[in-house]
Amino acid sequence: MTSKTIIPGPDTQRAYREALACFGTGVTVVTTMTPRGPLAMTANSFASVSLDPPLVLWCPARASLRHDAFTAAERFAIHVMAEDQRALAAHFAGTGEDFAGIDWSENEDGLPALKGCLARFDCARHAVHEGGDHSIVVGRVLRASFTPGRGLMFKHGAYGGFRRHD
Repeated sequence: MTSKTIIPGPDTQRAYREALACFGTGVTVVTTMTPRGPLAMTANSFASVSLDPPLVLWCPARASLRHDAFTAAERFAIHVMAEDQRALAAHFAGTGEDFAGIDWSENEDGLPALKGCLARFDCARHAVHEGGDHSIVVGRVLRASFTPGRGLMFKHGAYGGFRRHD
Protein backbone atom coordinates (compact mmCIF):
# COMPACT_ATOMS: atom_id res chain seq x y z
CA MET A 1 0.00 0.00 0.00
CA THR A 2 1.43 3.37 -1.03
CA SER A 3 1.32 6.29 1.37
CA LYS A 4 0.03 9.62 0.07
CA THR A 5 1.43 12.96 1.25
CA ILE A 6 -0.39 16.25 0.73
CA ILE A 7 -0.12 19.84 1.90
CA PRO A 8 -3.54 20.93 3.21
CA GLY A 9 -5.09 23.70 1.14
CA PRO A 10 -8.00 24.51 -1.16
CA ASP A 11 -6.75 22.18 -3.91
CA THR A 12 -6.23 19.23 -1.55
CA GLN A 13 -9.26 19.64 0.71
CA ARG A 14 -10.81 16.30 -0.31
CA ALA A 15 -7.53 14.44 0.25
CA TYR A 16 -7.12 16.16 3.62
CA ARG A 17 -10.61 14.99 4.63
CA GLU A 18 -9.63 11.44 3.57
CA ALA A 19 -6.58 11.63 5.83
CA LEU A 20 -8.70 12.84 8.76
CA ALA A 21 -11.22 10.05 8.11
CA CYS A 22 -8.54 7.49 8.97
CA PHE A 23 -9.09 8.40 12.62
CA GLY A 24 -12.20 6.74 14.02
CA THR A 25 -14.15 8.76 16.56
CA GLY A 26 -16.99 8.18 18.92
CA VAL A 27 -20.32 9.78 18.10
CA THR A 28 -22.12 12.24 20.35
CA VAL A 29 -25.34 14.22 20.24
CA VAL A 30 -25.25 17.56 22.01
CA THR A 31 -28.51 19.03 23.28
CA THR A 32 -29.62 22.32 24.77
CA MET A 33 -32.91 24.07 25.51
CA THR A 34 -33.77 27.22 23.55
CA PRO A 35 -36.76 29.58 23.71
CA ARG A 36 -38.19 27.57 20.76
CA GLY A 37 -37.71 24.24 22.57
CA PRO A 38 -35.12 21.46 22.57
CA LEU A 39 -32.25 21.59 20.09
CA ALA A 40 -29.74 18.87 19.16
CA MET A 41 -26.66 18.40 16.98
CA THR A 42 -24.62 15.30 16.17
CA ALA A 43 -20.89 15.80 16.70
CA ASN A 44 -17.83 13.58 16.57
CA SER A 45 -15.51 16.34 17.80
CA PHE A 46 -15.68 15.51 21.51
CA ALA A 47 -12.72 15.25 23.88
CA SER A 48 -11.80 15.39 27.52
CA VAL A 49 -9.76 18.49 28.33
CA SER A 50 -9.14 18.35 32.08
CA LEU A 51 -9.96 16.24 35.12
CA ASP A 52 -9.49 19.10 37.59
CA PRO A 53 -11.53 21.07 36.87
CA PRO A 54 -13.66 18.62 34.87
CA LEU A 55 -13.69 20.09 31.34
CA VAL A 56 -14.70 18.64 27.97
CA LEU A 57 -14.89 20.17 24.50
CA TRP A 58 -16.78 19.79 21.27
CA CYS A 59 -16.67 21.76 18.02
CA PRO A 60 -19.78 22.90 16.10
CA ALA A 61 -19.29 24.02 12.49
CA ARG A 62 -19.69 27.76 11.93
CA ALA A 63 -21.71 27.02 8.78
CA SER A 64 -24.35 25.13 10.77
CA LEU A 65 -27.66 26.90 11.33
CA ARG A 66 -27.44 25.56 14.92
CA HIS A 67 -23.98 26.99 15.59
CA ASP A 68 -25.03 30.28 17.20
CA ALA A 69 -27.60 28.66 19.50
CA PHE A 70 -25.02 26.19 20.80
CA THR A 71 -22.16 28.66 21.23
CA ALA A 72 -24.52 30.98 23.15
CA ALA A 73 -26.01 28.20 25.31
CA GLU A 74 -25.12 28.55 28.98
CA ARG A 75 -25.88 24.86 29.55
CA PHE A 76 -25.74 21.82 27.29
CA ALA A 77 -25.62 18.03 27.51
CA ILE A 78 -23.25 15.82 25.54
CA HIS A 79 -24.59 12.29 24.93
CA VAL A 80 -22.24 9.47 23.93
CA MET A 81 -24.17 7.30 21.47
CA ALA A 82 -24.52 3.55 21.92
CA GLU A 83 -23.87 1.26 18.96
CA ASP A 84 -27.62 0.75 18.41
CA GLN A 85 -28.30 4.52 18.20
CA ARG A 86 -27.10 5.02 14.62
CA ALA A 87 -30.54 6.23 13.48
CA LEU A 88 -30.70 8.78 16.30
CA ALA A 89 -27.24 10.14 15.44
CA ALA A 90 -28.15 10.35 11.74
CA HIS A 91 -31.46 12.06 12.61
CA PHE A 92 -29.79 14.86 14.57
CA ALA A 93 -27.05 15.21 11.96
CA GLY A 94 -29.81 16.38 9.61
CA THR A 95 -32.21 18.23 11.87
CA GLY A 96 -31.96 19.77 15.30
CA GLU A 97 -35.47 20.70 16.34
CA ASP A 98 -37.44 17.56 15.44
CA PHE A 99 -37.80 15.60 18.68
CA ALA A 100 -41.03 13.87 17.56
CA GLY A 101 -40.79 10.18 18.37
CA ILE A 102 -37.48 10.65 20.23
CA ASP A 103 -37.23 9.13 23.73
CA TRP A 104 -36.11 12.06 25.89
CA SER A 105 -36.97 14.03 29.01
CA GLU A 106 -35.75 17.18 30.73
CA ASN A 107 -32.95 16.62 33.24
CA GLU A 108 -32.43 18.44 36.55
CA ASP A 109 -31.15 21.53 34.70
CA GLY A 110 -33.98 21.62 32.15
CA LEU A 111 -31.77 20.18 29.38
CA PRO A 112 -33.00 17.59 26.86
CA ALA A 113 -31.67 14.22 28.07
CA LEU A 114 -31.76 11.45 25.46
CA LYS A 115 -32.54 7.92 26.67
CA GLY A 116 -30.37 4.86 26.02
CA CYS A 117 -27.00 6.62 25.63
CA LEU A 118 -23.75 5.19 27.00
CA ALA A 119 -22.89 8.40 28.82
CA ARG A 120 -24.18 11.92 29.33
CA PHE A 121 -22.17 14.94 30.42
CA ASP A 122 -24.28 17.84 31.70
CA CYS A 123 -22.20 20.98 31.20
CA ALA A 124 -22.06 24.69 31.87
CA ARG A 125 -20.34 26.74 29.18
CA HIS A 126 -16.78 27.46 30.33
CA ALA A 127 -15.35 29.07 27.18
CA VAL A 128 -15.85 29.38 23.43
CA HIS A 129 -12.83 29.79 21.15
CA GLU A 130 -12.44 30.36 17.43
CA GLY A 131 -11.20 27.30 15.59
CA GLY A 132 -11.14 28.03 11.88
CA ASP A 133 -14.43 26.97 10.30
CA HIS A 134 -15.58 25.58 13.68
CA SER A 135 -15.90 26.95 17.20
CA ILE A 136 -14.35 25.17 20.17
CA VAL A 137 -16.90 24.97 22.97
CA VAL A 138 -15.44 24.06 26.35
CA GLY A 139 -17.88 22.87 28.98
CA ARG A 140 -17.42 22.41 32.71
CA VAL A 141 -18.96 19.05 33.58
CA LEU A 142 -21.53 19.46 36.35
CA ARG A 143 -22.77 15.87 36.29
CA ALA A 144 -21.86 12.69 34.40
CA SER A 145 -23.90 9.52 34.05
CA PHE A 146 -22.83 6.34 32.26
CA THR A 147 -23.67 2.70 31.66
CA PRO A 148 -21.76 -0.24 30.16
CA GLY A 149 -22.20 -0.97 26.48
CA ARG A 150 -20.73 -0.68 23.01
CA GLY A 151 -20.23 2.74 21.48
CA LEU A 152 -21.16 4.04 18.05
CA MET A 153 -18.12 4.92 15.94
CA PHE A 154 -17.61 7.07 12.85
CA LYS A 155 -14.76 6.41 10.42
CA HIS A 156 -14.29 6.95 6.67
CA GLY A 157 -17.69 8.64 6.44
CA ALA A 158 -19.64 5.72 7.89
CA TYR A 159 -21.12 4.68 11.22
CA GLY A 160 -20.06 1.41 12.81
CA GLY A 161 -19.24 -0.29 16.07
CA PHE A 162 -16.21 -1.26 18.02
CA ARG A 163 -15.56 -4.86 18.97
CA ARG A 164 -12.97 -5.68 21.59
CA HIS A 165 -10.67 -8.54 20.70
CA ASP A 166 -9.09 -10.40 23.61
